[in-house]
This record gives sequence, C-alpha cells and structure tokens, in this order.
Amino acid sequence: MSEFSAASTPSTPGALLGLAVRVAREAAATARRMRAEAIGDVQTKSTATDVVTAADKAVERQVIEALRAARPDDDVLGEEYGTSATSATSAVRWILDPIDGTVNYLYGLPQYAVSLAAELDGVVVAGVVVNAANDDEWTATLGGGAWRGGKRLHGSAPGSLSQTLVGTGFGYDARRREHQGRVLAGLITQVRDIRRFGSAALDLCAVAEGTLDAYYEKGLNPWDWAAGGLVATEAGIVVSGLGGVAPGIDMLVAAPPAVHGPLHDALAALDAAGGA
Repeated sequence: MSEFSAASTPSTPGALLGLAVRVAREAAATARRMRAEAIGDVQTKSTATDVVTAADKAVERQVIEALRAARPDDDVLGEEYGTSATSATSAVRWILDPIDGTVNYLYGLPQYAVSLAAELDGVVVAGVVVNAANDDEWTATLGGGAWRGGKRLHGSAPGSLSQTLVGTGFGYDARRREHQGRVLAGLITQVRDIRRFGSAALDLCAVAEGTLDAYYEKGLNPWDWAAGGLVATEAGIVVSGLGGVAPGIDMLVAAPPAVHGPLHDALAALDAAGGA
C-alpha cells in the first residue's frame, strides 16, 4: 500500500497539509532536476511572452498522480491541464501551480515555486509553497497559522502607506501591461518602493513573513494564489479584491490591516482593476 493511501489521509486540514507538503517537495525536486533539459523545450500559451516548459507539464502530471494514489476521489485544478475531475464523492479539490514563475525558471532566476492548496467544500484549508530553487517552504492551515521553518509568521507593520514596500506583477497581454504601467506610475510616488519578483505565490509568502509589506496584482488565477493567499491570511494579512469584491482575476490586494485600506483606496483611485 502506498504511504499516501486514502486510508492514511483523512480530510482534515492537518492531514491534507501533510500530504501536500510531501507531494510538493517531491515536485520541487523534479522541477530543479529537470531545469537544464526542460528549458530546451519551451512553448507559449496566451502570448509570445507567456511561456511553458516541459517541466511545468511533467511536474503537474507527477503531482496529479501522487494525489490520485493517495486520494483517488479528489479533483485537481492545475494550471497546465485544467480540471482533472473524477466521478468523486470527495469534497476536496487540490489547486496546483506546478512552477509559478516559469520565466524565472527559464532564465535561472531563483524565484520559482510549486504551489499546492487543498480546498474543502469550496474553502482553502491547507497550502504549501516551495521555492524549488532553494527548498524554502511556507505552509498554512485554516485557523492554524502560517509557518516557515518552524517559525510562525505575522507579516510586517509599516507605519503608513508611504513606508510600504509593495510587490506586484504584470500580465502577458501588451494592452494589460500598458494599463498596469500607468497604475504603477501613479502608485510609486505614494509608497516606499515597488518590487517585481515574478512569482505571485512567493510574493504572497514574502508579505506573510514581512520581506514585502504588501502585494497587488491583476489577472491572477486560482492556482497563482490559493496556497500563498492562505499563508498570507493566516499570517494576519488582509487579502481582498477592490470595492468589496473577493480576490481573484480582477484584482488581489494583500497588506497588513494598518495599510490595507490606504493601499486599496489608492489602487481603486488608479482604476487598477480596469484595463484589458
């Protein structure tokens, strides 16, 4: 019997996290091992700048197979292959980004991650993000806090928006980038500085541990932020959309409570959720 057998993996946040961590660590090792080979097989998706490597696909297949071995009735939503559905009665759905930060992966920049979350009855209850370049790892369970290397995370405490270091990202469509550039130009005079690292999952974990104060981005899919969003939320970070809308494809804003409101209002005034 597999060590990941269904009998040994009940549908509790802690048990789901344990499975997610083991699977994500193995997936990260595969991504790292495959890099030299995988970057020789690069294709594009939505635009010529939106790349996918052989490793993205191989890692996703590996994770799906491992999850299926452990919990054969669960569904999996992955970036590369979409929903892998079963005739399941399980209330659990896994949300996977096999390599978040594929452009970084392609160029050898050490910011690319395996992101895996477990959703129970539509609510994310467990998540892990592993930086495959160096094995840094962040975990969270709903109500159980966010952690890195045995240390509980609590985010940062900037005194004002003007003292806030903000991370962001950009879409692949040229029209969207043009609008995002205008938003960035309007925001940069209101904050301490802006950073763009190229992985939404790692950016959210950075906010959780305080190496970024805040983060925002338009165009994120569930696999981009499911695990990292839980890590941030469990670290006391407010994760939202704009104007009372839930975080998602239109906008995600993550910031400590003291500056979330001012950052939200600045982004709303700049029409950050608008454009293409």
